[in-house]
Amino acid sequence: SSNRIRQAGPQPIMTLPGTKFETELEVRPTDIDMFQHVHNSHYLDYVLAARYEQMERCYKLSMAEFMERGYGWVVRTAHVEFMRPLGLGDKFLTRTWVETIERTNVRVGFQIVRRENGKISCDGWFLYTLVGLKTGKAEAIPDWIIEKYSI
Repeated sequence: SSNRIRQAGPQPIMTLPGTKFETELEVRPTDIDMFQHVHNSHYLDYVLAARYEQMERCYKLSMAEFMERGYGWVVRTAHVEFMRPLGLGDKFLTRTWVETIERTNVRVGFQIVRRENGKISCDGWFLYTLVGLKTGKAEAIPDWIIEKYSI
């Protein structure tokens, strides 16, 4: 399956079961480009918005709490495969799951699915790096984070 694809670089510390979580969103007028569909850059925003919401609802760890503990996530790599465009007013599900955890990185798979017909608009993955807010440098992912993400 696509969530088990190996990438060049460090081997994962662990491959997770990949429980999928969904967040429903809707295309806004400001998301539309000159071709009258969602501009490609907004798909990245949709995934980030979903992850933010899912951190609290699904992993029981809000971004505010995460930051209080001195950590943040930065996007190291984003890969998107576009299949079908979304249009103005379309409702869609942004489905995400943790695929692998490396020493300082988490790879998160995603799908954006049109609510109306269940067809995938795009899919791909993000590689997030854990960063210490005081240092701005990559840090090893603590066990308590791995435990939260291992669902």
